[in-house]
Amino acid sequence: MRGVQGPSRTPRTLYSFHTPEDVQQFATGCDGDQGGLTTVNFDFDARPEIHRSLGSAIPGSALFWGDMRTKVKSGMEGKIRGGWSGFRNKPRPSLFGNLTDDASGHDYIALRLRVAGDPQTHNSYFVNVQTAGPISTDLWQHRLFFQKGDGAWENVYIPLESFVRTNAGRMSENQIEMWKEKVKSVGISLLGGNSGVEGKYELNVESIRLVNEEDIDT
Repeated sequence: MRGVQGPSRTPRTLYSFHTPEDVQQFATGCDGDQGGLTTVNFDFDARPEIHRSLGSAIPGSALFWGDMRTKVKSGMEGKIRGGWSGFRNKPRPSLFGNLTDDASGHDYIALRLRVAGDPQTHNSYFVNVQTAGPISTDLWQHRLFFQKGDGAWENVYIPLESFVRTNAGRMSENQIEMWKEKVKSVGISLLGGNSGVEGKYELNVESIRLVNEEDIDT
């Protein structure tokens, strides 16, 4: 009967970050892994002064932080791309292959975030979605725009149809519709090298959800 009715439009939480175990479901990467100078960390943050405004039911969140550097180590110039870091969920194996999420019944990805760190880093964050499409290296990206940016929590809503298809860090000439029925991973990256931005970065992430227009908090 569910197939006849179509995909569910009920708001759905893909990931919440309320325990250390939640945070361990995610992997990180940065240019420092290949010979760059950027650092990356993804930890459970339980500071009460940070989470008090979210209510006692939310004991903590994930903290994505480090130092963004656009230069690379001596001898690696021209060999690697500097100025990037990111995180995304790890593959979820099952008896029938890696699990995916069906986002076809939803129009928005919703993130509850708190941005801090050096202000110049605030405009270089991107949300990344990878699907089980025919080209495994495709990545769908959308820039993160913050309304507050003063260490306060906010909900950010991004239309799924607004994500741009990229490959190897470049926008693809052939823009096709995202395969929302099979989402493999969701994550966030900081691309300081794209805009020449350096500094200490800090981003708290409480949850990543799928919602529709009627679910948006104004």
